[in-house]
Amino acid sequence: MSKTIFITGASSGLGKATAILFQKKGWQVIATMRTPERANDLGQLDNVTLLPLDVTDSSQISQAVSQAIASGNVDVVFNNAGYGLSGPLEATTDEQLTRQINTNLLGVIRVTQAFIPYFREKGSGLFITTSSMGGLVSFPFSSLYHATKWGLEGWSESMAYELKSLNIGIKVIEPGAIQTDFISRSYDKAYHRAYDELFNRFFANVDQVTFSPAETIAEVVYEAATDGKDQLRYLAGEDAKAIYGQRLQLGDEGFRHFMETAFLGK
Repeated sequence: MSKTIFITGASSGLGKATAILFQKKGWQVIATMRTPERANDLGQLDNVTLLPLDVTDSSQISQAVSQAIASGNVDVVFNNAGYGLSGPLEATTDEQLTRQINTNLLGVIRVTQAFIPYFREKGSGLFITTSSMGGLVSFPFSSLYHATKWGLEGWSESMAYELKSLNIGIKVIEPGAIQTDFISRSYDKAYHRAYDELFNRFFANVDQVTFSPAETIAEVVYEAATDGKDQLRYLAGEDAKAIYGQRLQLGDEGFRHFMETAFLGK
């Protein structure tokens, strides 16, 4: 009997690549996104079901989860919906702040909370969440993004304790930069003239970061879903492994000074 994965943020990038990979591996895929009509190519694949889901909408979460459970057995929930936000905090609007936290952090928590009773009654299940190397290290001008990703890291580690007794797993994927249309589709910026020179310097140095294909990161998601390991964190991408390795080698304060020099030229 084939297994089923429920994916949020599946219209593009890592979510879409993961949906395609699992479909090729013989899984049933429930691919959710805010606008399913934009992913007709995905919906035409065998064993792929598209559902509308905005993870900032609690009522839509309840509806999508109920539909997924009613359609059959769900084995894995991949919390992938999210986007980036860069810029000085001073320039960030309250709407930007609220949307970032609602999407990247609260959306994951609410989707997970909605599935827990089902997995508990079934006696098994696995949650996988897209965090980021930005959940282990921090970059300049990304404070709110890091607030959500570091929040996911601590939340996931705590959840691992309480879910294990129920035979429910939770895992975190920590990719580096991914070759997708993330910047154009899944990115937001805040501007303030006082920070322009420093902000532009930061972005010029970001261009030097090595990007991994979304398909490469999707393979790590598949590994986490199928390896049966009691393992919480999965670094994904050579850049993520290298940068986190530097943090471990240099220590927290040494690494902070290294990043300041590397990205701001200080």
